[in-house]
Amino acid sequence: MAEPQLIQIDKRGAVAVVTLDRPEKLNALTPDMLGQLEQAAGQLEADADLRAVVLTGAGDRAFCVGADINQWSALAPLDMWRVWVSRGHRIFDRWAALRLPVVAALNGPAFGGGLELAAVADVRVADPGATFALPEAGIATCPGWSGTQRLVSLIGPSHVKSLALTARRIDAQRAYAIGLVDEISEPQASLAAAMAIAQKMAELAPVSVQLTKQLINAAAGCGAAATLEAMAGALCATTRDAREGMASFRERRPAQYEGQ
Repeated sequence: MAEPQLIQIDKRGAVAVVTLDRPEKLNALTPDMLGQLEQAAGQLEADADLRAVVLTGAGDRAFCVGADINQWSALAPLDMWRVWVSRGHRIFDRWAALRLPVVAALNGPAFGGGLELAAVADVRVADPGATFALPEAGIATCPGWSGTQRLVSLIGPSHVKSLALTARRIDAQRAYAIGLVDEISEPQASLAAAMAIAQKMAELAPVSVQLTKQLINAAAGCGAAATLEAMAGALCATTRDAREGMASFRERRPAQYEGQ
C-alpha cells in the first residue's frame, strides 16, 4: 500500500507551491513527511522551469506545530539520533541550500520543528494571527532541527534564548520586530503575499537570483567553501583556455594556453 502523499507540489508557472498536507494534525511532521520533503527538494532542484518556491501549510489552523510527538517519543535513543535528529538536519539543510529562493507563507502557528522549517526559507511572510515558539524544554527535550543553530544566525542568540529557555509563544508583531519574519500579510492572505514575492523573484534573471542567494548564504557562514569552488569552476569554464584544455585533451596534444 502506497504511503499517503503528505507533501504536495503545485506548479504555478515558474513558482512551485509546496504544502505540508496534514491539516487534521496541524501539519505536525512525521518520518514519512520528512522523506517526502527530501524528495520534494530533489524535484525542485531538477526542474529547470522553476524560479522560486513557496512553502506553506494546509488548512487555516497552523503552518506546522513541529514534530509529531507520538512518532518520535516511541523511538529508542539510537533511533532518535539516527532516524529523527540526523535525518531531519540533513533534510532541512538541503532545503536551506536549494538554488531556488524559498518564501515561507506562515499561515498559522509555527512551533518547534515547524519554526525550524520556516527558518530554512529565504523570506518569511506571516499571517497576523500566526504565533511562534520553541516549546521543547517544556516536554524535557531540546530543539533538534537547527533551532539552536540556524535560528541563532537569523535572529541572534539572545532572542533564541528568550524563546527556547522559556518555551513561551510570541505573536507575529513580535516576530517581525526581532527579524524572525520579514512581512506580515493581511488576515488569511499569507499565501497570496508570499506568492507575490515569489513571482517578483521569478521575473528577475534566474541565474543572478540563484547566485546572489548562494553568496548571501556564504556570507552567513552556510556553504562558503562549496560556493567559492562552484563559482571559481564556473568562471574557469567560460574561458578560452578551458576550451583549449578540453580540445588538447581530446586531440592528445600539448595545450597552448593564452591566459584568457
